[in-house]
Amino acid sequence: QVRLVESGGGLVQAGGSLRLSCAASGSIFSINAMGWYRQAPGKQRELVALISSGDYANYADSVKGRFTISRDNTNKMGYLQMNSLSPEDTAVYYCNAQGSTRDYHPFASWGQGIQVTVSS
Repeated sequence: QVRLVESGGGLVQAGGSLRLSCAASGSIFSINAMGWYRQAPGKQRELVALISSGDYANYADSVKGRFTISRDNTNKMGYLQMNSLSPEDTAVYYCNAQGSTRDYHPFASWGQGIQVTVSS
């Protein structure tokens, strides 16, 4: 079983920065894609950023130029550096990872989510 745990969320003023971390643990053989999603109150969950095993990154238009996704394969960590935050970025942020377990079964796991609140 693969577990993802997010950290680094909280309250920040508009224009500020936060760095989210995602720690993966469990029976992991490899992690292919890692992604960050967010869900604001009354809205659907949306993709924020995605990074492949080859470090190719994709971003939602709303965060391009402000957010940076990265990963540390050795330590099974994912990160989301968020700069120039605005109140519109307020949401619960979720980490997602897809890959293979040690017995070569595919997995797709979600973290429990972490709150990011940006005050104006």
